[in-house]
Amino acid sequence: MALLRAFIRTARMARNTSRLAAGLPADDEVLLDAPDDRLGPALVAAGRGEYGPAAELLATTRAAAEWEDRDRCTRRLAAFARSRPEWLADWRAADPHDPDALLVGAQLAVDRCWESPARAELLGELGPLITAAAEAEPRDPVPWRIALDHARGTHAGHAAFERLWGEAVRRAPHHYGCHVAALQYLSAACCAQWGDTPHTERPSHRECFDFAERAAQDALPCSLVQALPVRAAFACLTDGCGAAVPRIRPDARGTAVARALPDAGGEAMAQARPDAGGAAVPRARLDAAADLAIALSAGYPAGDPWPAEVRNLLAYVLVRLERWPDALDQLRLIGPHATSFPWDRISDDPLGQFLEVRDGVRIAVASQLPLGGPVPPGLTAVPRQPWGFEDAPPYPRSEHDGRARSGDH
Repeated sequence: MALLRAFIRTARMARNTSRLAAGLPADDEVLLDAPDDRLGPALVAAGRGEYGPAAELLATTRAAAEWEDRDRCTRRLAAFARSRPEWLADWRAADPHDPDALLVGAQLAVDRCWESPARAELLGELGPLITAAAEAEPRDPVPWRIALDHARGTHAGHAAFERLWGEAVRRAPHHYGCHVAALQYLSAACCAQWGDTPHTERPSHRECFDFAERAAQDALPCSLVQALPVRAAFACLTDGCGAAVPRIRPDARGTAVARALPDAGGEAMAQARPDAGGAAVPRARLDAAADLAIALSAGYPAGDPWPAEVRNLLAYVLVRLERWPDALDQLRLIGPHATSFPWDRISDDPLGQFLEVRDGVRIAVASQLPLGGPVPPGLTAVPRQPWGFEDAPPYPRSEHDGRARSGDH
């Protein structure tokens, strides 16, 4: 009988896995960190040594107060400049006081220091550069997001963090990047994994969840700030234990399980590892964070690059929670837009890790389906939005008229 049951489970996987590929792009169609239509031309021009399109893009985001777009573009342009800095050097030489060039320069400087063993000392020298970027455009919250990252890297005390946080939310109360930076400062996982322990009592995972859940509750409709609790869940699930996203494989029983080090599967999913205060975050709180992010994801079209990083993060958390059908839904909604985070936290090949997890989730779902019956329609189609996109709640408007991203206010 045991041999028969193993045979049936294997047959289920073989029969159903291919049918569950519906709605998933082929492996060679999936791209890592593909730029959107606004950023792409600026990166191509920068590759030719031309800074004009990047300057025009950031000037547009500044004039329209598109602070979320501005933050993302700044990060991507600075990342590109780490290996191809000539265009940025020419831009800064041509206009040393340009607020957009100062912003990218400040981000680049922080990025260059971040992985150094002498990070705190090197970052300590960058204060004037970040201040110059903030003073060049007083409305802009992005320099204050950089300042929050700087505070984390220099082990700034809680009083300094509170001052920077106040400046950031005064400019944009719902800015996603600033909220993420604040959560990272507070996160006990960040303290354990990256050595960024602030000069204050180490916050517990429960305190980080409290911060994330309050922010999500106050967030605007469709704001990515609603994904902050799932970021807290990610931090909780990966707290300083070397845990990785599972490399999914069938176990001896034929079901797909998560294999992470040292305690990512099975009973470990019941609740997260105890925090610094000895109290574990209940499994129900992790599930609630995932459910909130699922609802947020449903408000965006499938294959939309804007929520792609949130969807990749959500897929990770759902895999760790062994919620296989929900994880498959998110993988379909991600479409071709794999993102480095979170996969680069646990693999030198983030795209390969994403594709491996995607295959593993299909195996996990397939192993649970009946051998002879049809695959339920919900497991072979891209999840539908709860409302037609043309009827979606309108984006909040900026003070410059027109649609604005939800985090721009």
